[in-house]
Amino acid sequence: MASILDEYEDSQNIRHPAQQHTRLSASNIGITHSGFVNVRLEEEKPIFNKQRIDFSPPEKINHFTVCNNQLCMSLGKDVLLRIDLGKPDQPNQIELGRKDDSKVHRLFLDHTGSHLVISLSTNECLYLNRNTQKVRALSRWKGHLIESVAWNKLLGTEASTGPILVGTSQGLIFEAEISATEGSLFNTNPDQYFRQVHALEEDGQPAPVCCLEVERGVDSKCFIIATTRKRLFQFVGKVPEGSEQQGFSSIFSQNQELFPSFQEFPVNMGYSEITFYTPKLRSCPKAFAWMMGNGVLYGQLDYGRPDSLLSDVQVWEYTPDIDFSYNKPLSIVLTQFHFLLLLPDRVKAVCTLNGQVVHEDVFPDKFSPLKRMIKDPAGGLVWIYTEKAVFRYHIQREARDVWQMYTSMNKFDLAKEYCRDRPECMDIVLAKEAEHCFQNKRYLESAKCYALTQNYFEEIALKFIEVKEEEALKEFLLKKLNNLKPAEKTQITLLVTWLTELYLNRLGHLESSGAEGTLLQEARHEFRGFLSSPRHKECFYNNRGTIYDLLASHGNVDDMVYFSVIMQDYERVISHHCQHDDYGAALEVLSKHCDDKLFYKFSPVLMQHIPKKVVDAWIQMGKRLDAKRLIPALVNYSQIGSAQQINESIRYMEFCVYELAVTDEAIHNYLLSLYAKYRPNSLLLYLQQAGTHASEIHYDLKYALRLCAEHGYLQACVLVYRIMELYEEAVDLALQVDVDLAKSCADLPEDDEELRKKLWLKIARHVVQEEKDVKKAMNCLSSCNLLKIEDILPFFPDFVTIDHFKEAICGSLEEYNRHIEGLKQEMEEATESAKRIREDIQEMRNKYGVVESQEKCAACDFPLLNRPFYLFLCGHMFHYDCLFQEVSPHLSAYKQTKLEELQKKLAATVQPARSRHRPKDEDTVSLGMGQLSREQIKSDIDDIIAAECVYCGDLMIRSIDKPFIDPQKYEQEKSSWL
Repeated sequence: MASILDEYEDSQNIRHPAQQHTRLSASNIGITHSGFVNVRLEEEKPIFNKQRIDFSPPEKINHFTVCNNQLCMSLGKDVLLRIDLGKPDQPNQIELGRKDDSKVHRLFLDHTGSHLVISLSTNECLYLNRNTQKVRALSRWKGHLIESVAWNKLLGTEASTGPILVGTSQGLIFEAEISATEGSLFNTNPDQYFRQVHALEEDGQPAPVCCLEVERGVDSKCFIIATTRKRLFQFVGKVPEGSEQQGFSSIFSQNQELFPSFQEFPVNMGYSEITFYTPKLRSCPKAFAWMMGNGVLYGQLDYGRPDSLLSDVQVWEYTPDIDFSYNKPLSIVLTQFHFLLLLPDRVKAVCTLNGQVVHEDVFPDKFSPLKRMIKDPAGGLVWIYTEKAVFRYHIQREARDVWQMYTSMNKFDLAKEYCRDRPECMDIVLAKEAEHCFQNKRYLESAKCYALTQNYFEEIALKFIEVKEEEALKEFLLKKLNNLKPAEKTQITLLVTWLTELYLNRLGHLESSGAEGTLLQEARHEFRGFLSSPRHKECFYNNRGTIYDLLASHGNVDDMVYFSVIMQDYERVISHHCQHDDYGAALEVLSKHCDDKLFYKFSPVLMQHIPKKVVDAWIQMGKRLDAKRLIPALVNYSQIGSAQQINESIRYMEFCVYELAVTDEAIHNYLLSLYAKYRPNSLLLYLQQAGTHASEIHYDLKYALRLCAEHGYLQACVLVYRIMELYEEAVDLALQVDVDLAKSCADLPEDDEELRKKLWLKIARHVVQEEKDVKKAMNCLSSCNLLKIEDILPFFPDFVTIDHFKEAICGSLEEYNRHIEGLKQEMEEATESAKRIREDIQEMRNKYGVVESQEKCAACDFPLLNRPFYLFLCGHMFHYDCLFQEVSPHLSAYKQTKLEELQKKLAATVQPARSRHRPKDEDTVSLGMGQLSREQIKSDIDDIIAAECVYCGDLMIRSIDKPFIDPQKYEQEKSSWL
């Protein structure tokens, strides 16, 4: 018994002929062509694959149930066997402990596989929890033969069932609840309560409640389905919020006033059974099948309906080979597309889509008659048992042939839903749908379907051409085009060209027939949408010449312009507008796409006709345009054009100079030429704003001078001369215009007094000789402090009296007198200063300082008297070598070089003095001279290194911004600290 589910015996795996006959093929559907070759490499396994469990029960199997991989069976009179299918090697056998003649009537296992209710033939009930070995009696249930139980899927747990419904053989429906926990001292029963909520009848008599089912819908709506032998009842009610624990009493009380909804069938075979199909675990059932006397009632469950849960109900009548006298149906199981009907010796599988028997499995007589069939909603397996054996059905790929059935029923959407992962089947469905639509003259739908198939392209296209359906043909070509891969360039090109021709034909037909404006507009909008499709942009671009030819052949100028814009062939668009004298439209295209090259090309033409708009467009472009490349357009038409063109040219040049701050010399020179020719009043203002130094201006000075001279603008010429620093020429020319202008020019060379004096003499000569105005000549003397009365007297004629110069001469004499007095004062101050200096020198000769023996060097802090040292007036004292080291780094390169030379000379004078031989007389003379030279050298060295105290002098002040560490040695010093 330990290996009950380990080993299996393969049952008959041969497909039943009934299933083969119901198979649909492509030939049955009527499809002639397909791009797929349907070749099966191996025989498909049957949908319903039966396996016998290798299990020989020690006693007869009375009842059997399975749910959530928990299997329970009743053996003999008093044995209960439990098996966890996840651990089939660990079966659990429990003795019921009954001494009377009671037998197990029914087993009921909840959806969690935790709660088992055992109904006995003696109108008693037992309870067994999955986690215990103790069978407990349900005392409140005593006296009723339980026929059905409706478990609470919402509130039921492993510890408690929650409120449940119980149906009896007398037609009574009770509400109850079972708890697995141990009760209190006074209440040890697992059943919490047991109360009647309703009673069912048939023809005025109580009828056994064969099946019960409870389901929840939307908005807290609850549906209860109960069946008797020939009636199916529905109870619909809304459970109030917060009253879940109150159970289902309110549902039945809401239906007391109205007779409950039910369906009744005349034939009664003594019992009935209902089953449900749940697509996913813990979800609501989607379909049902009720086995009763007249056949099998099956359909869908619609939880949105207000009164009835059942929808799309159909009745499958029993086949003639089913006779209630010897082979009544025993049990039923519902799958997604089939229901399995259990007969005493066989199992029939019926397709719910077409009501055909697709599988029939006959069991050998050696296993004894079949008793019941159960489906585990968790695993989806179907179990069948007899008194001696247990069988299991695996349902594999149940939906594999559903698409064929839906196709034969012309339910193509559902057929496509069930063959999405099988392209060869999808192709057949689409072809069938396309053919069906074509026969029913739904050509557009047919074209859409044909485009998705692998059928011959030419054959389909000819079909639509024959029936003169260009719209359907166009739709077919569009869909086919969208399904092509980018690598299929040839096919894409052909379809794009063909579609363009079809669109143009339709537009031409609509225009010639005088169709409504909206219809024509929609057609043109659709065509332009096709032309602008980004998916086929590359194809259009590569074949734009062909498209242009097609558009031209149909005379469709508007769409040709639109296509040119899409292809960004703006040159063609602008040329088209210019040829038709539509310069505004051409400029609009230019302004919209901002292509600078096209601006340079078409500006000459546009400037001739719409100069103001063109200049506005240039200004809008701003720095994106190179103004130099627009000068040809300006020069050409400003010379021969109207005043408006000239004004617009000046406006754009001013924009470039003043707004964009363009520095190109050509722009400034051209603006100068325009000012000189047409706006002389603006010329001088421009020259003044351009700058007063040659480094600030951007025009050619020589060109500007020549231009101003040619047109006789003397004041402008003076301004240019001033910028060129030709002051003499500027003064000479300014004297022809205005003396004040000449005076302003004469003061410009501030650093050259001689030149200034010369320029002012020119002005004075001009005033005296040309204007003969003595007053102005005298004003020149007051304006320039470089001129004296004696400088301008030669310019006056001999007959001028002294009275004219009286004031000037007196003023000059007074100036000379003041100058002499100043010189006297300076001489006295210099004499006094020299006297004080001589006194300071005499005082310094007698000044001395006292050095104590314990004094130390300010630099090295060692005793001072050990080596030669310096003493400064500030009190700091340094060794000679220490002071040398402190001062050297701060000396200039010149002084450092000079110091090195003096040290070398000093070292050279020391060598003769160290000679061991006594020098001769002549050597003595040279030595004496060397001593004098040596003293001079030491004095020069002192002048360099001891000129001032290194701590108190200017040297320290100048070095305040120098870093303590030489930047070149900083990294080396930094690394030494790490």
